Amino acid sequence: MNKKPLRILWIILGFLCLGLGTIGIILPILPTVPFYMATVFWFARSSSRLHEWFIGTKLYEKHLDSFVKRRAMTAGTKLRISGMVTAMMAISFLCMKNAPIGRACLTIVWIWHLWYFFRRVKTVKPDGNFSECME
Repeated sequence: MNKKPLRILWIILGFLCLGLGTIGIILPILPTVPFYMATVFWFARSSSRLHEWFIGTKLYEKHLDSFVKRRAMTAGTKLRISGMVTAMMAISFLCMKNAPIGRACLTIVWIWHLWYFFRRVKTVKPDGNFSECME
């Protein structure tokens, strides 16, 4: 099977996620970190050169480096991600007024998300030091 079409698709997806993540820095409605995580994934699958370029950028260093290296984020990053997830899930929850099973599943996923972010992902201060009280 020819992998070139897949490779081109992965490059396109990588740049799409990079663009959306960068817009998310300015617009709080788009979550930056998940889009940058997707960018790393797609670039790693498509081109080692693109992957190395992206992990060398200030965008990667500022938004993902601490999470990738130490499974840690700043409190502000955690709150922004959780806030966006909560807002999107709230909209979905409201749209499912006739689907109680869907609402229950969404509620379980939302609770798990909050638990994971605030109990399993360590908190670092913006300068990169671990916060002792939030570990």
